[in-house]
Parts: sequence; structure tokens; C-alpha cells
Amino acid sequence: MTVALGKQAEDRALAYLQRRGLRLIVRNYRCRFGEIDLVMQHAGLVVFVEVRQRSSARYGGAAASVGSVKQQRLWRTAEHYLMRCPDQPACRFDLVAIDGESLQWIQDMLHR
Repeated sequence: MTVALGKQAEDRALAYLQRRGLRLIVRNYRCRFGEIDLVMQHAGLVVFVEVRQRSSARYGGAAASVGSVKQQRLWRTAEHYLMRCPDQPACRFDLVAIDGESLQWIQDMLHR
């Protein structure tokens, strides 16, 4: 996926989540462990959002593309982000999976 298509997917996910009451804190948070596409706030939680886009659901689709290595990177990147917060807020990990024109918001996708 090109950078432009990735940004377009993130824009679409951001607009979708904002319409559902989430507030953007930071976009494309990067550190040495990886990147989190969207860091948002929702009902007192910090929400780390991974955005995945595929042209179709063939071969498992966008949701299936978040494997164990990516999940580990998300955890480590989120821990790095939370170290900057003085009061360690509660958080969750969400996924916005875009397959063609279909968008699915999966809340609380990672558990540890």
C-alpha cells in the first residue's frame, strides 16, 4: 500500500471514530519500537488505534493482517507512549479494518 493510500485509510478511520465520540490526541505516534496510527480518547480511556486496509477480504482481510509480531510492537509502542503520562491512564487497543468499501471497528482487540 502506498503512503497516500495509507493516509487516506487513516483519514477515513479518524473521521469514522470522531463521529462516534472519540477525540484525537496524536496521529502517527512513533518511537523506536514502532508506530501507532491514532491515539485517541474515549470515555476516559486512551485508545490506541491500528488502521489496516486491504482491497478485499480475500486471504483473511485487513483484520487478519495484524499478526503476533505487529501486536507485540503495538504493546511496546503503547507502553512507550504511556511512560510520558504522569498518571498512567487506562487504555485499550482498537482496530479499524477496511476491506474495500467495508469498514469495521473492533474495540479492545488486544488483551494481556
